Amino acid sequence: MLLKKNIRLGKTKYNFYLLVFFSILISITSSYSSEDLSKNYTNIKVLDKISSKNILVKLKNGQETIYKDLSIKSMKCRNSKFDDNPEITAYIQVKDLTNKNKDDVFVFNGWMFSSSPSIAPFDHPVYDIWLVGCY
Repeated sequence: MLLKKNIRLGKTKYNFYLLVFFSILISITSSYSSEDLSKNYTNIKVLDKISSKNILVKLKNGQETIYKDLSIKSMKCRNSKFDDNPEITAYIQVKDLTNKNKDDVFVFNGWMFSSSPSIAPFDHPVYDIWLVGCY
């Protein structure tokens, strides 16, 4: 009498090992791809056009910082995923404290890009702001 091997059990073991292998592979790749590139602090340069002096201002994301007549708040700051040409983007809100008109809330409210500040320019008669970095 011929002995029949339990082929079904062998396939089940093989499928189980294959399932374990792919689940480990997926968990490893998802941990690398879901790496958070958002940072907690934003560095900006503020140029006073009258005195021609600029200063580096560190902003903690989510907190409002007052510099002379400006109220500056950085909501989010991110570095790009690519190392060869890093792009730094930040969502910044700026209020002019000398403006008494309550209809104009923000002088600037939007995304700022370190490589191309002219995409969303900050227009103010006294100050100029540009994004330096995130950390």
